[in-house]
Amino acid sequence: MPQLPPITKALMLICTAVFCVQQLFGYWLEAFFALWPLASGHFMPWQVISYAFLHGSVTHLFFNMLGLWMFGSEIEQIWGRQRYIHFLIASALAGAVAQMLVGLIGPSGPTLGASGALFGLLLAFGMLFPDRIIMPLFPPIPMKAKYFVAIFGALELLMGVFGGSGIAHFAHLGGMLGGWLMIRFWRGQAPFPPRRRR
Repeated sequence: MPQLPPITKALMLICTAVFCVQQLFGYWLEAFFALWPLASGHFMPWQVISYAFLHGSVTHLFFNMLGLWMFGSEIEQIWGRQRYIHFLIASALAGAVAQMLVGLIGPSGPTLGASGALFGLLLAFGMLFPDRIIMPLFPPIPMKAKYFVAIFGALELLMGVFGGSGIAHFAHLGGMLGGWLMIRFWRGQAPFPPRRRR
């Protein structure tokens, strides 16, 4: 089981603390800090980041923090604190942008949760350790990380297009896209220009 490095630990504690405050002031927190659609009249610029610290239920919080620990801990140890933070911000921002674009197409409510950043981490884990065998909770079948990421991404796309569950599937996909673009940027790969070696 992975150790708990400082940034991952801090994020888990912050999200848990914010959730506890939500139980007292949920309406006000969500009114100001959840990600509202652009046309709702409630959107504020800081919501593209603040939404990631709010969660809708204990189950929502638990699974996001479990994923953050499982996939983020090792990545933080490899990348270091600064790159890890930049990656999480990029994934959360991309998830917010994707969800806002979807909100322009049809009616949607506020979005909250760290899932955009988490799905970016999931994609990063699959790219860094493609042949690592993992045991997902659903389904409990051992599989390589690259297949798990591909299956999860395909399911999110299908549920986003055909589902009406109220889950922000496109925020998840946006987080994966943002994470992928960030890694490609660091590697100097298309669509970004090659990075010069110093």
